[in-house]
Amino acid sequence: MSAKIAVRGLRHEYVNPFTRERVVALDGVDLDVANGEVLAVVGPSGCGKSTLLAIVAGLLAPTRGEILLDGRPVSGPGPDRGVVFQEFAILPWRTVERNIAHGLEIQRVPKPEREQTVRRFVELVGLVGFEKKYPHELSGGMKQRVAVARTLAANPEVMLMDEPFAAVDAQTRITLGEELNAIAQATGKTIVFVTHNVEEAVFLGDRCCVLSRHPGRIKALVPVPIPRARRTWKLLASEPAFEATREQVLKLVRAEVDGGAPA
Repeated sequence: MSAKIAVRGLRHEYVNPFTRERVVALDGVDLDVANGEVLAVVGPSGCGKSTLLAIVAGLLAPTRGEILLDGRPVSGPGPDRGVVFQEFAILPWRTVERNIAHGLEIQRVPKPEREQTVRRFVELVGLVGFEKKYPHELSGGMKQRVAVARTLAANPEVMLMDEPFAAVDAQTRITLGEELNAIAQATGKTIVFVTHNVEEAVFLGDRCCVLSRHPGRIKALVPVPIPRARRTWKLLASEPAFEATREQVLKLVRAEVDGGAPA
């Protein structure tokens, strides 16, 4: 598969606002993400996972290097990339259906087409019956479903997800993971998913990109040899390949947490 996203020679520095020292967050990052791939990014706290995602989104400019989308340099945010954050970034004064329609309204999509698209994604994320509800009437998991549906409805080429399930309870997190897996199968979207949860990364990713401790560099790219159609938590509980891959990725991450010793 051809590279949908290409990261070349990426370095990012920033100034610590308290010490005024320059900090290198990422250094020497080279990475290809294939069209239609789900790439899960994991690593120790402070390794630059969210910074990498923000640069791909065009929300941060790299100090050095470049991001290419279909061979075109990324120089800022764009409708070809949709971002889902950890926080429930939906509009409190809009209903579920009007939140999902927000990007379509900005794109001036005609009302009949817009309504049809909203119905499709309401069904896809399991919110049928909640279309007229406001965010304060929803659980945390439902709010995040709305955020995912809104991003999908705008039809970006790439979905960038920054720990989107971190703020919900464990059971809801499992459910949302299974739904995202189903969405990946149904839409074929290219997805970059940042998480600190190794088990979640292996469950969702076609590959796991393990970043080293600060400054973040790519330590390993670990393929997950499990067909996406088999990825339910019930099935994976007895899947030796899942357990072996989880242990491999966890060992790589733990080595960084413990001081960068070889895994």
